[in-house]
Amino acid sequence: MLVLGGTGEARRLASELPDVISSLAGRVRTPRLPPGQVRVGGFGGPEGLRQWLLSNKIDAVVDATHPFAARMTATAAKVTAEESIPFVVLRRPGWAPGPGDDWHWVDSVAEAARNLPAERVFLTTGREELAEFADLGNWFLARSVEPPEPPMPRRLQVVLDRGPFTVEDELALMHEYGIQALVTKDSGGDMTAAKLTAARALKIPVVIVRRPPLPDGVSTVSSVEEAVSWVRGIAEA
Repeated sequence: MLVLGGTGEARRLASELPDVISSLAGRVRTPRLPPGQVRVGGFGGPEGLRQWLLSNKIDAVVDATHPFAARMTATAAKVTAEESIPFVVLRRPGWAPGPGDDWHWVDSVAEAARNLPAERVFLTTGREELAEFADLGNWFLARSVEPPEPPMPRRLQVVLDRGPFTVEDELALMHEYGIQALVTKDSGGDMTAAKLTAARALKIPVVIVRRPPLPDGVSTVSSVEEAVSWVRGIAEA
């Protein structure tokens, strides 16, 4: 069983199942490792993934990557379909606005950069997306596990930290830096939702990037429990 990981759900899934190999993209030097066997780094495109699956005699693949890891998901869906390897995508439900939320939906980080509603902005779209804001004159706060690399906005404050964060943490951070708007992706789940609750409490607008669509025809589950049931059903078939 191969679990394409990097999320909390992937780590939980690896702890629930026997004979799992977890694959991490390797974008962070010190990732949180799941239990069991782990490989780190890319596969080298579709053909590299194909050869790895066949040489390791993988019986099924669970894609538990981040909802915005669209390229990896598309590659895995294509290769597993061509090789008749059972494949499922584990995606936590996305976020939905509640009473008091001031959300502005966009289709990309680039579109978010064109539609900033305030001067002092908290960016939580990931350090690899900072280039989209590099030419803007706004003041930005970015939080990252590791230091980002150029290009970056010239007026940028970076906080190095690793979540999860509480609502109190997020309120304190936004107060400290005078945040007037939040930019984020629709990652879903509870681990990173505290910033949305804090934005609601502070009555600041949120620019939120929609998820990319999944490849046509892929099977999906929305929880670790459903993914475990899917795997067990494959094993019993």
